[in-house]
Amino acid sequence: MAIKNIISATYILLLFHLLHPLASCTKQKQVYVVELFGDHKTLHEIENTHHSYLLSVKETKEEARGSLVYSYKHSINGFAALLTPEEANKLSEMEGVAFVHKDQPRIYSLHTTRSWEFVGLDGTLKENHWAKESNQPNGDLLTRAKYGKDIIVGMIDSGVWPESESFSDEGMEPVPKKWKGVCETGTAFNSSHCSRKIIGARYYLQGYETAFGPLNETEDYKSGRDKDGHGSHTSSTVAGRAVSNASAIGGYASGTATGGAPLARLAIYKACWPFKGKSKSLGNVCANIDILKAIDDAIADGVDVINISIGFNSPLSYDNDLVAKGALHAMKNNIVVVCSAGNSGPSPQSLSNPAPWIITVGASTVDRTFLAPIKLRNGTSIQGFSITPINTGNSFYPLVLAGDAEHPDVPRSDSGFCLDNTLEPNKVKGKLVVCIRGEGERLSKGLEVQRAGGVGFILGNNQTNGNDVPIELHFISATGVSYENVLKLIQYVHSTPNPMAQILPGRTVIKTKPAPSMAFFSSRGPNIVDPNILKPDITAPGVHILAAWTPEDGPTRITYVDKRVVKYNIFSGTSMSCPHVTAAAVLLKAIYPTWSSAAIRSALMTTATTTDNAGNPLTDETGNPATPFAMGAGHFLPEKAADPGLVYDASYMDYILYTCSLGVTQKLNISYNCPKSLPEPFQLNYPSIQINRLNNTATIKRTVTNVGRSTSVYKFSAISPKEYSITATPNILKFNAIGEQLNFTITVTANNNHSPDQYYFGWYAWTDEHHVVRSPVAVSFP
Repeated sequence: MAIKNIISATYILLLFHLLHPLASCTKQKQVYVVELFGDHKTLHEIENTHHSYLLSVKETKEEARGSLVYSYKHSINGFAALLTPEEANKLSEMEGVAFVHKDQPRIYSLHTTRSWEFVGLDGTLKENHWAKESNQPNGDLLTRAKYGKDIIVGMIDSGVWPESESFSDEGMEPVPKKWKGVCETGTAFNSSHCSRKIIGARYYLQGYETAFGPLNETEDYKSGRDKDGHGSHTSSTVAGRAVSNASAIGGYASGTATGGAPLARLAIYKACWPFKGKSKSLGNVCANIDILKAIDDAIADGVDVINISIGFNSPLSYDNDLVAKGALHAMKNNIVVVCSAGNSGPSPQSLSNPAPWIITVGASTVDRTFLAPIKLRNGTSIQGFSITPINTGNSFYPLVLAGDAEHPDVPRSDSGFCLDNTLEPNKVKGKLVVCIRGEGERLSKGLEVQRAGGVGFILGNNQTNGNDVPIELHFISATGVSYENVLKLIQYVHSTPNPMAQILPGRTVIKTKPAPSMAFFSSRGPNIVDPNILKPDITAPGVHILAAWTPEDGPTRITYVDKRVVKYNIFSGTSMSCPHVTAAAVLLKAIYPTWSSAAIRSALMTTATTTDNAGNPLTDETGNPATPFAMGAGHFLPEKAADPGLVYDASYMDYILYTCSLGVTQKLNISYNCPKSLPEPFQLNYPSIQINRLNNTATIKRTVTNVGRSTSVYKFSAISPKEYSITATPNILKFNAIGEQLNFTITVTANNNHSPDQYYFGWYAWTDEHHVVRSPVAVSFP
């Protein structure tokens, strides 16, 4: 396979969330998930029951026991087994069996020296109006939460590199008595690698190996050890200890690296493994049954919060989404589940993990960038961006456009992109090459310039990309420029007899404005699984995040080319924003241990900001104001969330009634007889409102719980577009005690002159002397 094609596939997987169904290795026996009616029994009865069902379709007890892949004991009531299609059909017809469906492994798409400071968690950015400390009189969030002490986070990912300084347990107290998990030994991982920080580790291979055959242990460790880097990165973002003088390769993003909840405990559940392409391992794959078993064990082990930086390239219906099913059972056990929205943006309807019992997180920028400008021989300076070490010194080099340095037989449609084997070495050697974005993958362009003998390259945006300049770690000296600056370079080359340029050494710049803004790649709503629930819920830092890494994988994760070794690495994706919100949930859980998952989500959402550090609306990749389909309720502010004033709470039964309103309760195999009279799905007590195809007027019921001052008065306000109006009854809420609940109704009334099937956005808020409890509203019309 050509290098370009290999890197093309790999780079897509570096965005972490492009998942598609994979064929099973055998047409005879495949993994099926069998769900049974009724609730769980005792653990012993569960296993006996599962074996009994299998024995009814297998010839011997040994074959029955050998076919059992997993027994699910704490999430769904059922098991995963290796069956033929005929055996699966026979099981599906048996009494007590609710569903039998074939498992499909999915490619998963797949803290930091600045992002926590940027959101004001450490109190160093008080000049940013939107990151100011809350009015809570009991001190800052980290101190009140005791840095997440004794909160256990289940990380379902690619494992962990336990030797990283981020996972030191120095000075930590003994493992909490509530912990019931294990430290599973395996290749290069034994009980000594667990500690008071990494308190447990498990790994799950059955689903993966059924699909792909035995794990190639040259590609990954058969244990909880992380060879990929992704799991270490996300884990340290949540709960990494403070590490001074941390930086990426070349010294970029230097500073003290720390997780958001540095004293929280980590429980590792490795469920993601190398995806085997035709000739190389390309990215990672997670089998559904492995992820579900990880959730199942995490529930039993006693975790408080689960982080799942995994998703699909398109949403799955609730009854086909084992992550959603497992998360519902976790929520029933008062476990907060936080998932990434995906990296399929900016396409609409692209987000994954849309279930309302999951906190779904988009990705946005921080106030830090990495400048590597270009200096032309005529003295002109052109802005460039890079995290690639610049090794060209202070010398000027001839500057050439890729289109002028190609083989003559390169098709016009492929010209200028630095595609594999397109450049002529005699035209490139010793020069800087301008390559254009569009065709081909960005990392492969640098390899092509390197192959042809170039000393470096400039990655120029095309007109479509505009100012969205990728800041990446390449293999040779490189910088990226906007489309406007590409035109300047082209004009310079064409107007100068001997064009010369140099890429200046890169530097890290902080407190840039405007920030945050939505990442181009962050997946967008509307929610196509249920258009009554507005998703994503919230956005958090997910662009150029520095966190712990594994020395077993190069910083670009292209292992067969990139042999560089780093302890910390800069990476982007909703996989990176997800653990930021997980850490905030950990801190809230530490302060408010009795709060439900819904209350924690509400606190984060209703206190989020929709403005940037310049005081303007938070924008998307176009430079226009971002909508809730990109940012949810806004950019999270953990300090504010610790004192939300009011919360929108919801119980497990509320979610069950919600599934009744959708008509999917039976498909989810939930033992509940739905009442005949049901509310609309948008009546779920959610901190946001979405109404799909509004006819005239909709009345939405909501309940808020007072978690602020005992005596408080909240007044209603709203801003809506001209297409509809938002009112509340009553429009004043008076509370006399902590924990008091009050009901109100929101009435959304359509006005004239609206376009069909287009969403319009507004918001409403309850405000008292100390709090603004804000909720976004999205409405479309038939």
